[in-house]
Amino acid sequence: MFALTNVMRDYPWGSPSAIAELLGTAPSGGPEAELWMGAHPDSPSVAMTAEGPVALDSLISAHPAAMLGEDAVAAFGAKLPFLTKLLAAEKALSLQVHPTLAKARERFADEESEGVPRDAQHRNYKDENHKPEMIFALTNFEALCGFRPCGQAADLFRAVAEALTAAGSPVPDLLTELTMTLNSRMAEPMVIRRAFEALIDGGAAATDLVNLAAAALARVPEGELNTSLRTVVELSEQYPGDPGVLISLLLNRISLVPGQAVYLPAGNIHAYLSGLGLEVMASSDNVLRGGLTGKHVDVPELMETVDFASTPVPFVPTRTTDLGQHVWEPPFAEFALQRVEIAADSEPVPLVQNGPLLVLAVSGSVLLDSPRGDMVLPRGGSVFVPATENPVMVHPHADAGGEPSVVFAVTVAG
Repeated sequence: MFALTNVMRDYPWGSPSAIAELLGTAPSGGPEAELWMGAHPDSPSVAMTAEGPVALDSLISAHPAAMLGEDAVAAFGAKLPFLTKLLAAEKALSLQVHPTLAKARERFADEESEGVPRDAQHRNYKDENHKPEMIFALTNFEALCGFRPCGQAADLFRAVAEALTAAGSPVPDLLTELTMTLNSRMAEPMVIRRAFEALIDGGAAATDLVNLAAAALARVPEGELNTSLRTVVELSEQYPGDPGVLISLLLNRISLVPGQAVYLPAGNIHAYLSGLGLEVMASSDNVLRGGLTGKHVDVPELMETVDFASTPVPFVPTRTTDLGQHVWEPPFAEFALQRVEIAADSEPVPLVQNGPLLVLAVSGSVLLDSPRGDMVLPRGGSVFVPATENPVMVHPHADAGGEPSVVFAVTVAG
């Protein structure tokens, strides 16, 4: 087992306190947006070995079979297939989508051959992997996730028109066109695509509509606005004039409570709005943005990547094992998440382990025990467990102070 030191990303949308409060660490004084735990080459964790600190990606590449297991190497190559992040959003993240594996490989190769620097602001593909992901809510967590049915979206845009009329403002042509498009009899993916494109490619007309709509809705008493319409007002305050503000009305607006999770496959357009969550994904940093950002937006590439079908919210059910593990298994090969809570007088609980394992303690303190050794994992601590170190048992530890201890662990899907 290797204790880890992880990399904190200080994106401006991050919370200054949420991650520190969860882990019992001192806040940095600035935004703490994402704590990366894994072996992605952009921000690899550092493993403490007998020879000293070593970047986790380097440790794995030097001993892939021992670190990952033969099955994981055969399936994913000599790299850790998953990346885990603590994510703390105080304001909305960018509206974004992730590519399929085939598209990521193709487009990454294209940008490499064109000589686009990997750190260039306009580069779309940072690596050749896809990025299916899951977000698990640690606090109440607000998000946009996939497209809602056209009829629901049409009703929301109609409510925007009514708010404009009540405010004494004329209804812009673009809003009328959007409502007519959403009520048309074309196939639903085509309808959604046309409405989305009208906003993201709408230029000054879209900017003006966003500002007019937000101003009109802000005048409506708060109790008379539903959550989706309130979201327009809130997003406009953060990103005035951004087309993503009104694109939000095309999307499912979701509120997760602690313990709920949703998965986000390739093509699913989404945006996290606020809250603290544990995000698990295939090890990639490929993001195509569609709004709510000052970063690069490549509209043609985005339009080729988004899945414009309306879908139900893709919740991940919890499976509770006979051994007391709570497991979330989205339909992705790269990862599964488990949560183990253990009281001071509890029997030890084994961790589900399919190849490599990454463990994070978020409450109390535990003793991790394997055939090769043991390690005390305090609150806020994390550890990488090689595939050859199996099974790993979670024991209560005296330093927990009598309170139940909670650990999360990520491994390859079984």
